[in-house]
Amino acid sequence: MGSYYYLAAQLPYLVYGQALPMSSAAFKALAADMMSDADAASLEDCTLDHELAKPSSSSFINRWKEWERVLRLNLARGRFQKLKREGGAIEAPDYPANAAAVAKAALSMESPLEAEMFLDKARWDAIESFQGIGAFSEDTMYAYLIKLLLMERRAAFKTEEGLTEYKALYAAILGEPK
Repeated sequence: MGSYYYLAAQLPYLVYGQALPMSSAAFKALAADMMSDADAASLEDCTLDHELAKPSSSSFINRWKEWERVLRLNLARGRFQKLKREGGAIEAPDYPANAAAVAKAALSMESPLEAEMFLDKARWDAIESFQGIGAFSEDTMYAYLIKLLLMERRAAFKTEEGLTEYKALYAAILGEPK
């Protein structure tokens, strides 16, 4: 288990909803030079993609991936049920329970943007709960990177363009002219 006092001391504090202080690529470059080879290699496992094909050597990253996987499976199951599709149901675990509850709450929201922002805040909170209290550990560095990825994702939301695209897709689904 590494101790990254110098790296952590250089990093701006992250607050959900604030402007992005640095890119995830800039953080990776900075961290890679200051972390052990093994810990730096695990930075590549820090992603918003829930794929579990390659388990990480970090229990923090594995917990994060499992939480995200359960969240996405529950979102898929809820969307499947809303559409009342015929065929095989989507199997979604109920544990971790807060991931399943977050999915259910997000599916009840009218605004897709509001739901996405709610999901990202829940992701942020989950990351903080997995991180623990060690401010200078490799888990803190992994959490920092995933939070930067969430901030980049949020910065990419363009409300007006998204609303226009949503209306166009909705009209296409209903077979209405644009």
